[in-house]
Amino acid sequence: MPLQNRVDPFGEIRAVEARGLFTGNRGVLHDPDTKTLLKRRWTTKAWIVCECAFKGRRRSVMGRNAPSGGAGWTELFFLDEVTALAAGHRPCFYCRRAAATDFMARFAAAAGLASPKVAVLDARLHGERCASGGRPRAIGRDDLETLPDGAMVAAGASAFALRDGEARAWSFSGYGKGQPQDHLPETLVLLTPPTILGVLRAGYRPVWHGSA
Repeated sequence: MPLQNRVDPFGEIRAVEARGLFTGNRGVLHDPDTKTLLKRRWTTKAWIVCECAFKGRRRSVMGRNAPSGGAGWTELFFLDEVTALAAGHRPCFYCRRAAATDFMARFAAAAGLASPKVAVLDARLHGERCASGGRPRAIGRDDLETLPDGAMVAAGASAFALRDGEARAWSFSGYGKGQPQDHLPETLVLLTPPTILGVLRAGYRPVWHGSA
C-alpha cells in the first residue's frame, strides 16, 4: 500500500503509487513507527520543494531520519514544481539554492521590496494557500488570459495547468493533452497563490513534468 505523501495542486496529501520529480516538506507530520500521517498538515510556515537526490544522501521515507532518532521532516512528493507552487510550496535554499535565490529576486521585484526576508515570503504564502486556510478565489474563464504560464486553476475536483495559451489536465502521473483555454468551464477557482503568481509574472520559470 502506498504511503500518504503525494501532494496535489490543492495542497492535499494523498496516498497514490506515482512519485514525481520533487520532494519537499512542511515539517514533521508523521508517526515513524506506523509511517502514517498525524492529524496536523504542517508544523511550520516554511513549505518547501526539494530535490529528490542531493549529495548522495539517503532517507527512510516517513521513517526516523532525525539525528536524535526521531521522525525528522516528513517527505512529501510532487509531480513537478508547477504542482508544488500551486500547493503553496517554494524552492528550498539548501538543496535548490539557485532556484530559491532566483525565486526570492522575482518575489522582491513583484512585491516592490528591496531585500525581503524569506520569513516574509513564508508568512504571505501561509495566509494565501488553500491548504493552510487561504480563501480560494473564483475567477471567470476570461481571466485565464491574464494568468502567467505555470498557474493552475480548478474546475470542481479537476486541476488544470496553463501553458502556451492552453490548459493541461493534471493527474498524479502527468498532464493530459493541451486544450484551448476557452474549453474550460466558465467559472473556475484559482489555485496558485497570488504571491506566487507575481513571482511567475516576474519571470520565474518552474520545472514542468515531461508530459507537459
